[in-house]
Amino acid sequence: MTTIHGTATETRPVPRPGRWLALAVLVLAVLLVAVDATVLGLATPFLSEDLRPTGTQLLWIGDIYSFVIAGLLVSMGSLGDRIGRKRLLLSGAVAFGAVSVLNTYASSPGMMILARALLGVAGATLMPATLALIRNIFHDPKERSLAIGIWGAMASAGAAVGPVVGGFLLEHFWWGSVFLINLPVMAVLVLVGVRTLPESRDPAPGPWDMTSVLLSLVGVVGVVYAVKEAAAHGPGWDVLAAGAAGALALHRFVRRQLTLPAPLLDMRLFHHRGFSGAVLADLLTILGLSGLVFFLSQFLQLVQGRGPLEAGLAELPAAVGAVTAGLIAGTVARRYSVRAVVAGGLGAIGLALAVLTVLSRSTGYPLLGAVLLIVGIGAGFSFTVTADVILSSVPKEQAGSASAVSETAYELGAALGIALLGSVVTGVYRGFPAPAGVPADAVSAAHESLGGAVEAAAGLPGSSGQALVTVAQDAFVDGFRLAAGVGAAVLLATAAAAWFLLRGQKLEESSGH
Repeated sequence: MTTIHGTATETRPVPRPGRWLALAVLVLAVLLVAVDATVLGLATPFLSEDLRPTGTQLLWIGDIYSFVIAGLLVSMGSLGDRIGRKRLLLSGAVAFGAVSVLNTYASSPGMMILARALLGVAGATLMPATLALIRNIFHDPKERSLAIGIWGAMASAGAAVGPVVGGFLLEHFWWGSVFLINLPVMAVLVLVGVRTLPESRDPAPGPWDMTSVLLSLVGVVGVVYAVKEAAAHGPGWDVLAAGAAGALALHRFVRRQLTLPAPLLDMRLFHHRGFSGAVLADLLTILGLSGLVFFLSQFLQLVQGRGPLEAGLAELPAAVGAVTAGLIAGTVARRYSVRAVVAGGLGAIGLALAVLTVLSRSTGYPLLGAVLLIVGIGAGFSFTVTADVILSSVPKEQAGSASAVSETAYELGAALGIALLGSVVTGVYRGFPAPAGVPADAVSAAHESLGGAVEAAAGLPGSSGQALVTVAQDAFVDGFRLAAGVGAAVLLATAAAAWFLLRGQKLEESSGH
């Protein structure tokens, strides 16, 4: 067996015989997280009718998972470097499966928010461990690029499989069933992973600093909460206090990392321009895209009247594009350049989102399908290459921390994107004028969410109910269009920034660290 921990030798390591089977296990962990993230969007209309969350609670259900996971990723990545990435991955998978059951049987909005938060704690152990293990299993750079491409492609495939499987379950069972699909995947991951995954850790990690763990959690959650609340309700004293506390905690976290002999996160990683540029590109890309992902399922179901399964199938072109592009991204980046592939992919996503600014209730599927395909191709190219750049920029002993920074950018972007772009949609939506003759309580329910409007309209006489649904759908589409425009501007600006930040960056051609 090839030893995992690096030594001061220049000899080429012997390829690990079971490395592709080990990758298959890691891919299951990625599927677990990707499927869970996407089925929630599909189940949102059903969950709204059953649990009756307010608009704010619905946003919390959507983004609390990302808040918690973002606050803990760096800590968990560093923990994996210390106690072993295999141990952390398998423990996290068991916890993820167990907490999925709690999500399944949530009986109130508050319980659902708590269950999603606990799932975030478990999810924080999975993603950094998978990428760090890839860095340590695949020593040849070209093989590693392909492995990262497969890793990213399967994340995209999970994002596609989730809505299809979830749609099937939602049409035959209650909404809680979509979380139970995590259990068989988790069981296979643990049973096969115990036998196939190699253990790897930093040979000289130092202690796990709990003060740093708390500072990073308080800092990230405080800042993201402040952004979310300010966007939704304006800057009140509680929002300013949370933002200030978060910013102070993050400042203390950075200062502490610079003085600790064995920091939770080595801040010197950010001195590498390629590393910093790739992380920033990931964060801003997800920020711009997350509004599309979160609200598209609602548009397809509640505005265009598709069933859950049909809505899931309608989103497949994005996954097809991402899988295809992800598998060839490393080859294309070596043939041309890293910055051309990343900036080109981000620019394509930005232009595709710009097309959605002309969306209407009657927009045909060919246009939506083409937009989703282009978004998928752009994301497949950019995310695969930035992940490769991030992993290649650091010694493999620090792969867990580097992967955690990458995943933190991803989750932070998702949380901020849902908060900001979700608040844009919600702000526009809540301003719609009520049709004449509609009772005040029905109008109040309709203003909370589009799902609430559809449910309220069902209890009204024919013409009044239809009028309420029509104005609510129009308001939702107006908000969706504005969010798509904001997302397009973010993506095009990120493409320009990536072109400069990734100048001269290349992927490794041959082995040897």
